[in-house]
Amino acid sequence: MRIHVLTMFPEWFDGPLAVSIVARAIEDGVLDVTIHDLREHGLGRHRQLDDSPFGGGPGMVMMVEPLAKALVPLGATHRVLFTPAGRPLTQAALDRWAGTPEITFVCGRYEGVDQRVIDNLIDEEVSLGDYVLAGGEVAAAAAIEGVARLIPGVVGNPESTEKESFRGGLLEEPVYTRPAEFEGWAVPEVLLSGDHARIEAWRAEQRSKRTRERRPDLLGDGDESET
Repeated sequence: MRIHVLTMFPEWFDGPLAVSIVARAIEDGVLDVTIHDLREHGLGRHRQLDDSPFGGGPGMVMMVEPLAKALVPLGATHRVLFTPAGRPLTQAALDRWAGTPEITFVCGRYEGVDQRVIDNLIDEEVSLGDYVLAGGEVAAAAAIEGVARLIPGVVGNPESTEKESFRGGLLEEPVYTRPAEFEGWAVPEVLLSGDHARIEAWRAEQRSKRTRERRPDLLGDGDESET
């Protein structure tokens, strides 16, 4: 899979791309991540990328021309802009992107991106959550990691990505490992029973209970809803 990232701060990705499963996927040749420096397409002697908004108002807006110069040569890749105004990032989106041979992530900055870029050059607007960050780099890094772990062979045990939170619309159940008891804190007896039917029934009950308590919106009967 090939991922392009358009950013004003290419050095930001030095760390996220050099560790854990993302680094391993790149080293194994199953993932290619190319970081594009938007400054290379900036205007004038100072490589300008932003300007004051028409109509007045605070902050600066990323200009259409530099982004068009950066995006058009990449061809018909699926283009995602990370912005607080986008739809929330979901596991379903990561699953969909992981099935795409080539995708482009655009990191927004400042007060936003000129709407003409969004209307003509962006396929999808995505938000990391209901809060505002300085830019889209954190969201892009999260998406890269989320996609990388879905590429076949990157995660050692395929069941790790098939039986986890948000699969089947539920959160994952609590998990435990050795020792069976620590300072009086005991592992649930059922997990030590060796009775696989009981264990699976307990896990199913815990998935439902945890989801209802923490994310009732996933069950369609909570106060929150995703639009």
